[in-house]
Amino acid sequence: MESKRLGNTVELIPEIGVGVWRYRGGDEPLRAAIEHGAVFIDTAEVYGTEEAVGQAIRGIRDRVFLASKVSGQHLRHDDVIKAAEASLQRLNTDRIDLYQIHWPTSVAPIQETMAAMETLVDRGLVRHIGVSNFSVAHMRTALNAMTKYPIVANQVLYSLHRREIEAELIPYCEANNVTIIAYTPLDNGNLARGSEYPTNPKGMAALRLIANRRGKTLGQVALNWCTAHNGVVAIPKSDKVERVIENCGASGWRLSSDEMRALNDAFTREPDEDWD
Repeated sequence: MESKRLGNTVELIPEIGVGVWRYRGGDEPLRAAIEHGAVFIDTAEVYGTEEAVGQAIRGIRDRVFLASKVSGQHLRHDDVIKAAEASLQRLNTDRIDLYQIHWPTSVAPIQETMAAMETLVDRGLVRHIGVSNFSVAHMRTALNAMTKYPIVANQVLYSLHRREIEAELIPYCEANNVTIIAYTPLDNGNLARGSEYPTNPKGMAALRLIANRRGKTLGQVALNWCTAHNGVVAIPKSDKVERVIENCGASGWRLSSDEMRALNDAFTREPDEDWD
């Protein structure tokens, strides 16, 4: 499994991790992911999967880079602290490696929220601070609110079929040493299953052609396309051991520049004002 540096830290994380939104797979798939190098597991208080993750990593916690998120409804200072403490209990651990604001809201001033996040680092309950679903405007405000520690990651929607963040967000994060964590990188499994997009048969044809030539699965090519971008890691989700192992096989090799160009041309980026 190839690794990438987290933000501007010395921390290395695998370029393929595991997301556990709506996860119902039990211990075995997560254990298989860890055994195959996908030691980055991402959960959240609103997912309802923190206890399952805690159970799966029992006895091997030190091998795992563990990430969770505070709900956008719990962003007042004391609420952030309480949410983190509750997550730690459910995860059955003494620290969260990456703690993220799940989404930006107007519940509290960002300065108040980030002060609480920095307090968690001071107390040793959190090692690194991240955000999720933050636009460039949100990122600017959040970065300006930091007084002690950097924001090292922004977890956002990104896949061959959803490339809106390429216009501004990816360049901004790269310039500011913020790792992009791509969630739903297989477009809810559609890219891995070969589902036809009614508006883009050209894209799926290009994906199949490259997969066949490389002897890889569709999902492996789609994930490799994500992680081929500087500063981008991906957290696909699966409840099945065999699929988790397949996803791990997306690392350790690279698409060529011609293959990247072919996929970029076939999956044309659509503009999205939400990420301006």
